[in-house]
Amino acid sequence: MKIKFPRWFYRLASPRWFYDITSKLLPWFTIIAFLLIVIGTIWGLVFAPADYQQGNSFRIIYIHVPTAILAQSCYMLMAVAGAVGLIWKIKIAHIIAKSCAPIGASMAVLALVTGAIWGKPTWGAWWVWDARLTSMLVLFFLYVGVIALTSAYEHVASGDKAAAVLALVGVVNIPIIKYSVEWWNTLHQGATFKITEKPAMPPDMWIPLLIMIIGFYCFFAVILMSRARTEVLRRENRSDWVKSLVERY
Repeated sequence: MKIKFPRWFYRLASPRWFYDITSKLLPWFTIIAFLLIVIGTIWGLVFAPADYQQGNSFRIIYIHVPTAILAQSCYMLMAVAGAVGLIWKIKIAHIIAKSCAPIGASMAVLALVTGAIWGKPTWGAWWVWDARLTSMLVLFFLYVGVIALTSAYEHVASGDKAAAVLALVGVVNIPIIKYSVEWWNTLHQGATFKITEKPAMPPDMWIPLLIMIIGFYCFFAVILMSRARTEVLRRENRSDWVKSLVERY
């Protein structure tokens, strides 16, 4: 039986449509991301109460948690986009996958660095070979591998396919990161809050964290759309619509 997808799914195959729609979305996501991150940062660093055990050192949570969550979400999006590109041959899917890799790698680095800064006063060490930390480091190396593969091939399509395969293989690391604190006896604390459970923190501590997470997702959308738009122009530089766009500006 032939699978029928909605019309917008097929329109995604058009780089020009993607470029046009993102030009309308970018300003809104930029404004929202800026406002949420500013509000969340000020609330978390200035007005949120100090933790009764960790004191003010816990405030790095407002950077560490969003970057850690985003590093994993970005990888999942990259893998899904790679699968769509492999199965349905949609060029824009490979472009999105390629654009995700540097962003995800940056988020993984930020998560590791902020985790080390947080771990020093908490555990007494900058780094331990904890299951959560080690699997997050593996995630960073997976991102590096995807970036390397997209640049290693002279033929763009070959690089896209190889990177997509690696991204799909590396998906197995995501549940390891998520459940490492439950599967093994680790130093890393459990999830700060879960969708299905009531937060353990008081509202004036977890609300700014939630604001920061949403703000980081909006920031991710801004960077992703910007990188993807640049990649679209690079790959479609011989298309008539790109030439007309260049002439216009």
